Amino acid sequence: MDGIATILQNSLYPTTQSSIFDEKDGTDLLAALVQQQNGLETLSNQFLQTGIDQYLKKDYEEAVKSFEAAIAIAPQSSYNGETTQYLSQTYLKLEKTDKAIETYEKAVAREPSNGDLHSALAQLLYSEDRYDEAVQQYRAAMELNPSATTRYAYGESLLKVNNYTEAEIQFNQVKRLDPESYAGDYGLGKMYAQSGDKAKAIEHFEKALKLDPEFYDAYAEIGYAYADDGEIESARAVAAELEEKDENLASLLGYYIDEKEPPRIAFALAESSFPYRMSKGYSVSSIDSYLENAGAELSMTMKFIFSKGMDPASIENRFNWQLSRASSSNIAETYNFGDTIPATEINLDPYPDYVLYDKDSQVATVGFTLRQNETADGTIDPSHIVFKFDGKDVFGVSMDSDGDEYSGFSGTA
Repeated sequence: MDGIATILQNSLYPTTQSSIFDEKDGTDLLAALVQQQNGLETLSNQFLQTGIDQYLKKDYEEAVKSFEAAIAIAPQSSYNGETTQYLSQTYLKLEKTDKAIETYEKAVAREPSNGDLHSALAQLLYSEDRYDEAVQQYRAAMELNPSATTRYAYGESLLKVNNYTEAEIQFNQVKRLDPESYAGDYGLGKMYAQSGDKAKAIEHFEKALKLDPEFYDAYAEIGYAYADDGEIESARAVAAELEEKDENLASLLGYYIDEKEPPRIAFALAESSFPYRMSKGYSVSSIDSYLENAGAELSMTMKFIFSKGMDPASIENRFNWQLSRASSSNIAETYNFGDTIPATEINLDPYPDYVLYDKDSQVATVGFTLRQNETADGTIDPSHIVFKFDGKDVFGVSMDSDGDEYSGFSGTA
């Protein structure tokens, strides 16, 4: 049996015969085959088929060897596009993403005019969040093959690097090349949504839906646009309608809305030690007998439950909280109901002494000090003491300005 036949037999029966790689390294293999040029492409294809068999058997280490040999034997083989794809996928199975990317980079270097290879490399780079590099490869693919599909992929990558001007050009070209497809309007909708033009974004998402009423991704994007713009009720209305069309998309939108919805102080808990419901002229000594003594100090707490999970570091920073007397154009909501404040009225420090947060219950305990005056006849209007929080939730969203403070009289405001 001659050398070529032996190599072919070994490659076709890798589980029963000794591997060619046990006998020769890549350089020796090429040197042995260089005199057999007419059979190289055939041999390359045999290694490809062997690699596929090994891949299907999940023998990925051996599959890598076979695919690499197929490429090395005939670098210009017509099968190399397929082989490159298999080799890259095998590296991904082995969790060697860098090798998978390197495989496509080498393929692009061998065939720089192959748009499919540029696209495949771009897709892999995109999946690894290497967007600048992905843009370069998608641009090369688009220049080689300016189809609607390639332009759309290029446009999506441009959004990742905030190049809205070029992205708009590409998505408009998609509309021109394929006017019956929703892709162009969908891309434009995403571009406008990301650049902050909610009205135009929704306009294009609705156009996409007219072209394909069952393209529910565009419907979901309308909900995302509302959520990004702070229109939470409108976003939830979209999610409710989407529930009947696509439960998975509705669920994802719901989670997104939950993240984007600004947090609020929901209410104060009854176990707070501060009598926050008592009205003006309330005697400080009535709070605790210890405060019957002139100049006495007593630690108090107010407990608040929040509408969603808060950032512990933000909420436990006492300087993110403020205690003050209520003021309003509405006399009923003003400290001491707008009446002249008596000389006996005590003051609270503007910042609490400490804040503790229980992330499981979403409850913040605000600790502060109450001080009796020097004549032991101090008074206070507990229901008009305002507790205000200016911080963020676990997603980094700032407080809802309509729900960032609490008083016993007004509740959350």
